[in-house]
Amino acid sequence: MQEFLVQPVSALRARFSVPGDKSISHRAAILAGIARGESTIRNFLPSADCLYTLAAMRALGARIDPLEELPGHGPVALRVSGTAMQLRAPQSSIDCGNSGTAMRLLAGLLAGCPFESSLHGDASLSSRPMGRVIEPMRAMGAQMDALGESPGCAPLRIRPAALKAMRHRMTVASAQVKSALLLAGMSADGETTVVQPATTRDHTERLLGAFGVAVRVNGNEISIDGGSLPMACDFTVPGDLSSAAFWFVAAAMMPGSRVVIRDVGLNPTRTAVLDVLRRMGARVEVITTHPDGEPIGEVVVEGAALHGTDVLKYEIPNLIDEIPAIAVAAASATGRTTIRNAAELRVKESDRIRSVAANLRAMGCAVDEFDDGMEIIGGRTLLGAELPSFGDHRIAMAFAIAGLSAQGSTRILDTACVDTSYPGFARHLDAVLRGCSDPADFQLNPIPAA
Repeated sequence: MQEFLVQPVSALRARFSVPGDKSISHRAAILAGIARGESTIRNFLPSADCLYTLAAMRALGARIDPLEELPGHGPVALRVSGTAMQLRAPQSSIDCGNSGTAMRLLAGLLAGCPFESSLHGDASLSSRPMGRVIEPMRAMGAQMDALGESPGCAPLRIRPAALKAMRHRMTVASAQVKSALLLAGMSADGETTVVQPATTRDHTERLLGAFGVAVRVNGNEISIDGGSLPMACDFTVPGDLSSAAFWFVAAAMMPGSRVVIRDVGLNPTRTAVLDVLRRMGARVEVITTHPDGEPIGEVVVEGAALHGTDVLKYEIPNLIDEIPAIAVAAASATGRTTIRNAAELRVKESDRIRSVAANLRAMGCAVDEFDDGMEIIGGRTLLGAELPSFGDHRIAMAFAIAGLSAQGSTRILDTACVDTSYPGFARHLDAVLRGCSDPADFQLNPIPAA
């Protein structure tokens, strides 16, 4: 069983890059796979989740040729010959592994196809509800059924259906559901409009534009026309801000620390974590170097004496993945930090409210747990402990970061799950523990594919 053994450090001073954005890598693989022509994707994230999406697009007829590989993981640059929206029937059920993003987006893609297909995943994914995707798909005419042991859960069976365009008002803000509906809308008979209750990540809209698909955005209403055909393009995936967030928190909670993350995505629907850290007292500087499309730049975070804050309701949809890291920052901050309106955390790779609360308590931090969040009373030095990851990559990384400022050793158990989103995290953590600050010590060097 893989594990992290973390010793405290006095400060973190480093400048490096993180791997490609997970959300964007999924979407780039799907859109390149249904485009007309040949696309090149660079800085692709070769995590377990994204590799399942690549395998799915291969099974549906796209040709994918690796150009560069990250040793031990998979392609970081690849050439995709698309299907021009003419997907072929897969020979077997498509495996989504542990990836809810893959399953929900692929469900939208497959809903209007003229063949039967099915999607399955591991035990964790099979316990996570898919009703928020299934119900609006059925309203569009999709023949989609959940066949899992629990109601509304995978495996999903999708039978041929003619989709009708519709205007769908989402009750819960979800970029994955929105994206699934937009992908389905490309196979529908007219204009499909999705109305969001709050702004969510807009990677799908931006990438559709990059692939030449007309997407109309009017506030929180997003519309797409049936019959749209993506055209191949070359695309570079920015560094993943959600992965960088662990290092932002590590620096923020240790006065005297300074971390610089280069070439990271600065999409405004993803930067709420920086706003929260600023409110807590961290010094944060953002330098945008590539403003067009998916903005990219450099983020500098310097440590300070943090104080508690309330995470605001409107921020939750755009930092849902960063909440485990924010909770660790809150444990080191003087006073109370309140996180509410985040019930979605209950149905992630683990019940992240329960997982975070249990591990913080084990490290000596007081936590009140609610159905939709938690209140953390911070300010005490965390105590090193042996902690489970709960099979959840973001829990494993959040508490590895917590161990950097804890008293004594911290051991995180069952950390293989980290490869779900951040291949190379163990190397970066080791470099931090060795006190390395030279970028070469942090570089994950790809090698040309054979």
